[in-house]
Amino acid sequence: MTTHIKDKPAKKNTLFNIILILGLSILLCGEAYYGYRLRQNSIEREQIKEDYSMVNNITFGLFSVNQWRDKISEVVNHQVTDFSMTSKQKKELQKEVELQLHGLVSKTFAEINKPQKTLKGKLTKFAVKQFVNPDKIQAQVPSFAKTIITKINSPASTKRLKSIATSKLDQLEKETYDSTEIANNAVTKYIAKKYHVSDPVEFNDRINTQLALINNATYNSSFAMLGCVAIALGLWLIMRKKVHLQSTLFVMSLLFAFVLLAVGTTAPIIEVDARIQALNFTLLGEKIAFENQVLFFQSKSILGIIQVLIQQPKPDSVVIGSLILLFVIVLPILRLIAKGIHILSNDQLRQNKALRYLSFESGKWDMADVMVVGILMTYIGLNGILKSQLSNLEIHNDVLNTITENNTSLQPGYFIFVGYVVFAIILSVILKRITPNDTIL
Repeated sequence: MTTHIKDKPAKKNTLFNIILILGLSILLCGEAYYGYRLRQNSIEREQIKEDYSMVNNITFGLFSVNQWRDKISEVVNHQVTDFSMTSKQKKELQKEVELQLHGLVSKTFAEINKPQKTLKGKLTKFAVKQFVNPDKIQAQVPSFAKTIITKINSPASTKRLKSIATSKLDQLEKETYDSTEIANNAVTKYIAKKYHVSDPVEFNDRINTQLALINNATYNSSFAMLGCVAIALGLWLIMRKKVHLQSTLFVMSLLFAFVLLAVGTTAPIIEVDARIQALNFTLLGEKIAFENQVLFFQSKSILGIIQVLIQQPKPDSVVIGSLILLFVIVLPILRLIAKGIHILSNDQLRQNKALRYLSFESGKWDMADVMVVGILMTYIGLNGILKSQLSNLEIHNDVLNTITENNTSLQPGYFIFVGYVVFAIILSVILKRITPNDTIL
């Protein structure tokens, strides 16, 4: 009878542990799902932004001879095809033609009236003096000039002149060489195949909408992840006096921390995006504009930063990358595993020095919190430098107008990593409180 009474609390505790495990497992699956969605959305967004920056790179825009050629040709063609002479222009042109004709007549008679040595020249001079009156010809110059202007402004002549002008422009376009043309064509074919668009303009219109949707989904996933962790953390307040459930709750909390660490180190944490939003000026009375000229774009995760450093040929970069890998990723994983083993093991295994050290004393070597501060300071520094440099490109006057844009930002991966650091510190405090005797060496 006594044994049966003792077994009832034990069975009750076991049942509560099973319920707690099931409930937290559902919550853990939710965290893992939203973490997976966050990472996938972040990777997709990074790839799209890289393609966007490649298509709109300043090399293929403001620094492209073809872009300048097309824009200038469009303006000149428009000026040529829409050209029509006003009354004022006709009068001014007629005066110029009259001046040229008067000069031509005077020069012609001056040449004829010179002393002639040949028989032909003498006969020509005699005939002109007898039959041609220079004053009468000069008097007819205004009517000649008017006839010429009328002929020039006839539909047939205007059409012919425009055809000659446009053909010369087409010839100049064909003779223009751009060293980026091959690369630009390759980029255009790439985005046409990947995104099923006909040209960069259609690509930009579609991608801007798509990026906004992905960005919202990414932040929603990060909020959902942190919400799951907050619920798990709230259970510690509710069950702080339930000693028989603390081991289960702690081990499950470690799994929550693992998911945060995995997502926080693999999802992008910082994005650097600097561009000339608009550059406008006027040519021949028409506006020429370059928009969304990307100067620089880069997006990296903590794991991506480590990979870049280790792949560098310089030994110091390899050392720094290896140290970050060791103290920001490997050591935190070992500490979480050690805490889990410590809470689940028997008294004899808990006395293992290596296990005790990793569980309680290795926090001074864990650089995850230092990484959080370092990333934040890097962001502040880069943001300040870019704002300063881009402000130097801002020009606003009657001739030229440029607008720059700095889209540098911390990404959801950073906030998830911050969440891991805070959660890991809380778990370390909880471990010391639920195992007070084990912290004393």
